[in-house]
Amino acid sequence: MISCIEALVRAESPTYDKQRVDACGKVLAEQFREHLGITPEVYRQDQVGNHMKFIFGKGEEQVLIVGHFDTVWEPGRLAYRVEENRIYGPGILDMKAGLVQALWAAKALRELGLPVNKRIVFLCNSDEEVGSITSRALIEEEAKRSKAVFVVEAAQAVTGALKTARKGVSIYKVRVRGRAAHAGNHHEDGISAVRELARLVEYLESLTDYDRGTTVNVGVVHGGTRSNVVPEGAEADVDVRTVTWDEADRIHRIMEDLKPSRPGLSVTVSGGINRPPMERTEKTGQLFRLAQDIARELGLPLQEAMVGGGSDGNFTAAVGAPTLDGLGAVGDGPHAEHEHILIPYITQRAALLAHLLERV
Repeated sequence: MISCIEALVRAESPTYDKQRVDACGKVLAEQFREHLGITPEVYRQDQVGNHMKFIFGKGEEQVLIVGHFDTVWEPGRLAYRVEENRIYGPGILDMKAGLVQALWAAKALRELGLPVNKRIVFLCNSDEEVGSITSRALIEEEAKRSKAVFVVEAAQAVTGALKTARKGVSIYKVRVRGRAAHAGNHHEDGISAVRELARLVEYLESLTDYDRGTTVNVGVVHGGTRSNVVPEGAEADVDVRTVTWDEADRIHRIMEDLKPSRPGLSVTVSGGINRPPMERTEKTGQLFRLAQDIARELGLPLQEAMVGGGSDGNFTAAVGAPTLDGLGAVGDGPHAEHEHILIPYITQRAALLAHLLERV
């Protein structure tokens, strides 16, 4: 399994480098061919890597496994290395090791001769790190056909908990236009877009409400041209996280209703809800309890958690499919330079998923 993980991680795959992502996809496809004897249905893309679907087993019912093979890392930024019980590398936790674990879970079922009276569909997409823009419809379509969805994103750091709820993600760009003027000779003729944007930033950040689980973060700001010119334009990128659909909709209406404070200014807002909240349902709770029973039989502690980051599980849950997330590798540092997985958990998590696939 570690050999498979190493090969996949060394095939670096930053989302917008289509050539590299497709090369990584070929490595993954070869692993499915070697270990399960199946080849993918390929969904070709122009701007991002091709998506792939693998079907293992037969039956009227379907279980969906979702995972992505694109990463946030530019080639050469991180190195693959093993230190004691940890393996480091670009995208190893988020989420290439999880894909390998899922592959080997199905391999275990086949090689042990355990009955699988359903189709296990692996949907492997190439653009999750940028919002799954081209793969979302595929994911939702397969989720609607599925009795259950297992997302092999990383487990919660430290605890290894599965994820039964995730915050929704909304992304906005706020643009302000004012009027330029010479800062020395005609300052009074100018209307500062930067000043107006600063007012809006204060207001937007004030919408953060930890009791509701809502955060509004203005993460990137640009404005002006020179220090001696009253700035005509300014813009900000805003990230919103919410626990429920209702709260996501409330914040969305506030964003759409932003107004300038005085004549001569204009405010425009683009963007919206990128990933709907993954709210915990009773069916998801049933899946978790089944996983917890299996973990107990394996002698493993297992908890559940609600997390702030989004995944493709947000999409599958939103269309009504019972979704259990965080079934991938255990480690720490997704999107960080110390990204790593813990070796002792690799087979444990594959065994957990194999039992889930057998029993669900």
